[in-house]
Amino acid sequence: MTSLGIYVQVPFCQTKCTYCNFHTGVVSSSRFAPYVNAVCREINTYRDLYLAAGIELAPAIAENANVDTVYIGGGTPSLLDPTHLQNILDTIRDSFRGELTEVTLEADPETVDAQKASAWMRAGINRVSFGVQSFSDAELAASGRMHRRADIYRAVPILRDAGIANIGFDLIAGLPLQTPESWRESVDRLVELAPEHVSVYILEVDEESHLGSELLKGGQRYSAGAVPSEDQMAESYELAQSLFSAAGYHHYEISNWAKPGFESRHNLKYWRREAYLGFGAGAHSFSGVQRWANAHDAASYVNAILKGVLPVEQRERLTLEAALEEALFLGLRQLDGIDVSRIERDYAVKLASRFDPLVSSGLVEWNGPVVRLTPSRLSVSNEVFVTLLR
Repeated sequence: MTSLGIYVQVPFCQTKCTYCNFHTGVVSSSRFAPYVNAVCREINTYRDLYLAAGIELAPAIAENANVDTVYIGGGTPSLLDPTHLQNILDTIRDSFRGELTEVTLEADPETVDAQKASAWMRAGINRVSFGVQSFSDAELAASGRMHRRADIYRAVPILRDAGIANIGFDLIAGLPLQTPESWRESVDRLVELAPEHVSVYILEVDEESHLGSELLKGGQRYSAGAVPSEDQMAESYELAQSLFSAAGYHHYEISNWAKPGFESRHNLKYWRREAYLGFGAGAHSFSGVQRWANAHDAASYVNAILKGVLPVEQRERLTLEAALEEALFLGLRQLDGIDVSRIERDYAVKLASRFDPLVSSGLVEWNGPVVRLTPSRLSVSNEVFVTLLR
């Protein structure tokens, strides 16, 4: 039986972080309930909405899919009242078959309290992904984060006491004011708190964020002059690799580590090109044959759903070549690599000529039918993807 993941987007935050390039907004909490009602309506009526919008589900998804993972992301969905989260999850249970074995909520440390944590557990949330980013108060302040180091230490015991046994931490390599010493401190403190899952992201520089735009202009606002170099970011990533491995974490995807058995089941669906449906403003979906995304503006999204219209902003029916590129790119993000013989069979292609120069340069390893990124070269993995997909 085919498994299906569901993603719910909550595009609201308390503040806009300087490095953030997501379509999120700081709005009055009075807008939360109407938004949640619209999300629940989209979930309840998704078949009719898809039909009217020309969205096609693969037969295995349309007829025989069981939902087993839910990921509520953002934004900062932990800002919502627990009853809102309960309503969303109850609507999913009413609208889909299956048992929700992994239900993840993204949360910021300062938004956690004992009452919320207990309510999350009662709603069925059994995994919390923390946007920690750093254990340095100076870095957090420079990045526009609301929480401080003390909030992390306060929030984790609250979640543990509520019974949440699967906690993930995110760190960002390359924040303004970050030094090799402060990065080592953040990694050491993370290992000390022993979350079940860890994600490390290297700072993205693009014009969609305040900090990225300033860096591209060569300006100094948002502490742009104190951003580490690309080489320093790569060294930070490689240090994290080493220290997480020594602490018993399994490196299973370029940016992700987990204690055995705690890999993100939902996110693995993305990298394995399994189907998932996204609900909410800006949410992306993959039906097995099509990819699409809802309009990013929350108000426009709510108005469209109330009129019975799915506000599709992007839509793509995948060609065989596009599907092949995804299989290579997403497959290689996983440390286990890809089965080249299977891909050659499924897509009727020969891939040796694509991989030979990458093997020669030491960027990938080819063992039997499996090609994987060379573990010591993961910090320059973009070189592999650019070469492979050009």
